[in-house]
Amino acid sequence: MKATDYPLVSIVTINFNQTSVTRDLLLSLQNISYPSIEIIVVDNGSRDTSVQSLKQEFPEINLIVTGKNLGFAGGNNVGLKEAKGEYLLLINNDVEVTPGFLEPLVAIFQQEPNVGIASPRIVYFDRDELIQYAGAVSINPYTGRGKKLGYLETDTNQYNWVRETELGHGACLLTSRKVMEEVGLLPEVYFLYYEEHDWTEQVKRAGYRVYYVGTSKVYHKESISVGKNNPIKTYYLVRNRLLYLKRNTKGLTQLSSMLFFFGLAMPKDILKLLLRMDFPNLKSYIQGISWHLNH
Repeated sequence: MKATDYPLVSIVTINFNQTSVTRDLLLSLQNISYPSIEIIVVDNGSRDTSVQSLKQEFPEINLIVTGKNLGFAGGNNVGLKEAKGEYLLLINNDVEVTPGFLEPLVAIFQQEPNVGIASPRIVYFDRDELIQYAGAVSINPYTGRGKKLGYLETDTNQYNWVRETELGHGACLLTSRKVMEEVGLLPEVYFLYYEEHDWTEQVKRAGYRVYYVGTSKVYHKESISVGKNNPIKTYYLVRNRLLYLKRNTKGLTQLSSMLFFFGLAMPKDILKLLLRMDFPNLKSYIQGISWHLNH
């Protein structure tokens, strides 16, 4: 097949004060075997101008500078609006890809009916091949928690299969223009975390299916942009956990989810933070809950 025989894939990634990390992603994308791509880098309000060096080193990229931080959903939506491809790949800038990762993701859309989302096997970068994602079960409508399959197992190709799953992974997620035009863009109300889960539920409600594609593999450095124990992360995780439940549950299920959170999960989380004397994260946790009082 000639390169023109392959459907165009628009690859969208966000840069936020991490030019060197984004550069590593772009270098890995230079080595992929899929021949028909465009790369869109959205700079989401970085505090310096170092991102301009990416355009000099990688002149083929479409660099968009927003001038402000629009969040994960907002930044990706800027890129999606510019994308020209039949297929659309959202990928974190702290991911590095393997050469043949894209072909299996595109293939599932062409082989199976009503595919809306596909994510690859995701392995932690430089951590002895520990798996982060090999498919997932749905977010529990009562607890607001999901479960990733294969989590922290050593990757020995035991999940080297392709099968339907409940949740894709926001670090690397392929969809199609058809799905985007029908379902719409990512919900920007979340700003950071849970937006891809909410969007996945919208995709499924529209009649599409989600696939885990274990024959595709990428490496994820995870939590570089925010940090693993960061008050910003704490704020958005608790705020958006509640927001997700409010948007995706109804009636008795929603009432039960709120009772579980405020009666069990919240006291437990606050006690843990108090015992650790982690007052910055405690403050953010409370602020995340308080946001709902005004919204």
